Amino acid sequence: MYRHFVPSQYVHTVFDITPESLLKKGIKGIITDLDNTLVEWDRPEATPRLIEWLAAMKQAGIQVVIVSNNKEMRVKSFADPLGIPFIFQARKPMGRAFRKALAIMEVKRDKVVVIGDQMLTDIFGGNLNKLHTILVLPVAQSDGFFTRFNRLVERRIMRRLKKKGQIMWEEEN
Repeated sequence: MYRHFVPSQYVHTVFDITPESLLKKGIKGIITDLDNTLVEWDRPEATPRLIEWLAAMKQAGIQVVIVSNNKEMRVKSFADPLGIPFIFQARKPMGRAFRKALAIMEVKRDKVVVIGDQMLTDIFGGNLNKLHTILVLPVAQSDGFFTRFNRLVERRIMRRLKKKGQIMWEEEN
């Protein structure tokens, strides 16, 4: 049961993920969460550094699709100025949004990574769909209401996985 919550890889931020490292693995697509993965959950637009990161991915031929459980207005107002396709109210960890993102990119699942900050939605959903998953630390220390509940559950899962030796990753405060 717990194995579905174990990411394939851990990094501190999306900026630790380079186009070169993805291309070495044959990766051609990224399914990424938005809130607290790319930017703080309450930041309305991309930072200059994130814009550069996205441009580097595009230049390397790596497609990006944002898959978020948030509402259309939030995701659309963030993604449209960047020209990035998106799926809102994704209902992660359910598989429909992941399959839709794969269809948008027209890339096989073994050539795609899922990047997210939550084990219960991003990592669990990516693993259930047999995708390479990358867990990042949350960009912000604060969360929305439902995410705060998820974080409590995630801390319990993380403690259990560490105790079993299945996870070797320390969060920074």
